[in-house]
Amino acid sequence: MLDGGFDILNLLRIGVDIALVWYVLYKLIMLIRGTKAIQLLKGIAVVIIVWGVSQILNLQTIQFFTNQIISWGLIVIIILFQPELRRALEQLGRGNLFARSAKSQEEIIQNDISAILQSCNYMAKRRIGALISIEKETGIGDYAETGISIKGKLSHQLLTNIFTPNTPLHDGAVIIKKGEISAAACYLPLSESPFISKELGTRHRAAMGISEVTDALTIVVSEETGAISFTKNGELHRDIDQEKLSDALAKHMSLVPKSSERKSRKRRTDKDG
Repeated sequence: MLDGGFDILNLLRIGVDIALVWYVLYKLIMLIRGTKAIQLLKGIAVVIIVWGVSQILNLQTIQFFTNQIISWGLIVIIILFQPELRRALEQLGRGNLFARSAKSQEEIIQNDISAILQSCNYMAKRRIGALISIEKETGIGDYAETGISIKGKLSHQLLTNIFTPNTPLHDGAVIIKKGEISAAACYLPLSESPFISKELGTRHRAAMGISEVTDALTIVVSEETGAISFTKNGELHRDIDQEKLSDALAKHMSLVPKSSERKSRKRRTDKDG
C-alpha cells in the first residue's frame, strides 16, 4: 500500500484514464485540423486566458463578460459548428474516427502519385518538356527560392498547366514538398559528370545535378522524344514506363523510414553478390 491510500491498481487506473482522455482529444484535434473549427479553439483559448487573468487581477467587468461568453459558449458552438459535429458523430458511428488519420495519409499519397502520373503521361504524349523534383528528407528549399512561389495543392491539372509551352512558368523546374507544389520556374544545379550522354539536354543534367546533392526524386519529360526519365541518388533511369515510374514514386513518397530502405538496399546488394 502506498502513501495516501493509493495502491498500484488505482495508480494504473488513473494513468489509463488520463491516457485515454488525451488520446481522444488528440484524435478530435486531428479530425478538425484544417477546418474553421481550429480557429474556434484558438478563440476559446484566448477567452480562457483572459478569464484567468481577470480572476487573478480581480477585473470585475472583464470577469462579467468572460463569464457570459463561457456560459453561452456551448450553445453557440453547437449552432455554429453543427456540420462538423454531425460529421464527427457519423464517423464515430462508423468506427472511422480513430482510423481516419492513417487512412487519410495513405489516400493523400496515392492521390499525389496519381496526379503526377496523369500529368507526366499527358505531357509525354504531347511532347511537353517538364522537370519535376520531389523533396524527401534533404531540404531543397534553397532551390525553391530561385523560382516563383506557388504553394498550391498538387493536382495534375495545375502541374500540367505550369509546363504548358509559352506560359510564364513553363521553363525551369517544379518543386513538390509534402503534397504541395512549392514553386515553379526553379533553377537546379547542373551535373558536371562526364558520363552523361551528349544527347541529353539541360533538363536531364539538372535532374542529375539535384540528385547528386540531395535525396530528391526528379522526373524529366523529354521535349524532343516524349520519353520519361527520373533521377535518384545520382542514378539516371531513362525511357521508363508508367508502371516503373509509379513504383519509384510509391517508394519515394511512402512513410517507410530511411533505415528500412537502407536495410532493403543492403539485402538486395547481398543477394546480387
